[in-house]
Amino acid sequence: MKSKLYFTAIMFLGMMGVSNAQAQNPECMTNLSIFSEHAKVKNYDAAYEPWKMVYETCPQLNNAIYVYGERILKDKMKKATGADKEKFANDLMGLYDNKLTHFSSKTSPGETMVDKALVMYDNKMADDAKMYSMLSEAFTQDKENFTSPKALYIYFSSLVDEHKAGRKDLQEVFDVYDAVTEKIETENEKLTGKIAKLLPKEEAGTLTSKEKSRLKAYNSYSEAYGKIAGSIDSKLGPLADCSNLIPLYEKSFEEKKGDIVWVKRAVGLMFNKECTDDPMFQKLFEAQLSLDPSADAYVYGGTLKMKNGDSSGALADFDKALSLETDNDKKSKIAYKVAVINKRKGSKSTARKYAQKAIDANPSNGRAYLLIANLYATSANNCGTSAFEKRAIYWKAADMARKAGRVDPSLSGSASQAANSYSAKAPTKEMIFSSGMAGKTVTFNCWVGGSVKVPSL
Repeated sequence: MKSKLYFTAIMFLGMMGVSNAQAQNPECMTNLSIFSEHAKVKNYDAAYEPWKMVYETCPQLNNAIYVYGERILKDKMKKATGADKEKFANDLMGLYDNKLTHFSSKTSPGETMVDKALVMYDNKMADDAKMYSMLSEAFTQDKENFTSPKALYIYFSSLVDEHKAGRKDLQEVFDVYDAVTEKIETENEKLTGKIAKLLPKEEAGTLTSKEKSRLKAYNSYSEAYGKIAGSIDSKLGPLADCSNLIPLYEKSFEEKKGDIVWVKRAVGLMFNKECTDDPMFQKLFEAQLSLDPSADAYVYGGTLKMKNGDSSGALADFDKALSLETDNDKKSKIAYKVAVINKRKGSKSTARKYAQKAIDANPSNGRAYLLIANLYATSANNCGTSAFEKRAIYWKAADMARKAGRVDPSLSGSASQAANSYSAKAPTKEMIFSSGMAGKTVTFNCWVGGSVKVPSL
């Protein structure tokens, strides 16, 4: 039996890597095989003692010590109470530290700090000040590897709670909000890019089993980022109202007007929160234009021209912004901003034009699909002569909303909600039957154009 286990361990080590010196310890080798086999079938109680022996005696033997050790200790924590639970929590945090020491190529300082912070958070071992301090250090020192959606939320949430307690100022809240939302956006863009490559194969039914698994993971993680982004916005809440933003930026403007990062974030937040009527928005825009006459600056300039009634000048600025930007992802964001501006202005056809430009630049821009869906839905009364024709536009709106969720799963919640709402307003089966339109096509002669096929009964 022992020789069989030893042989299994040798094969296992060949796949996962091993420390040659510690591989000379037969007892460690045997116990490595024993706890690995138990852990694979989630028999963590049986795995604990042999794992502990290897962990304490041969910590450099194999990365499996840390991969399975995490699962074993989490299981122990789940089943324990009181002092035992805290002991296993501390053991787990020690495991993360030791993994960084012995297998640094398999982890990073940021991941280690985040993992430890999450253990402390889940087990109520730290207050808001401690959580914010730990996660701020992790984010600052190793932003690239700070990818946990949950940790990103806790990082921002603990800061807001510290602000409400009077221990952190509002500017720091906005600075971290911008940094965290930018990080979420960046990570989700990576995911939607990967999803975009797999969607055609999924639609064609040619995904391999490995690709199906990857697509499921990408979708799941993107959805998590979407939920966290929504929670972060909710946590920020009224702190970002114009009544708070404007006096804060007025107070800091003279000191910060030469800081391009601060200026860009300030003008961006005022734009997103629709604070563009205040003179402070123009001051910030002019500061950005002088520091960095980039594509975004022309978007904000066009916004001001639009508000002053100069529609042709505004459109010229918007097109200038798009022509300046060479990065497709950034071009898509700019086109989407322009679409939003025109939607607010009530220029639906122009809004769709720029939303489509956003999609053309980046087919994963789900927000652009949602915007078009909303434009269609809010045009129902103007698209058709009969009640049936007017309600048929909702099928078109629902289809666009569903596309938004497919290309960007972070929007799946809002996209699904919108699609269901639009579908509920579309003609019912009874209406389709009584109208005799089943399987026929409804053509839209309004600004929407195009047509939609009525479902067959």
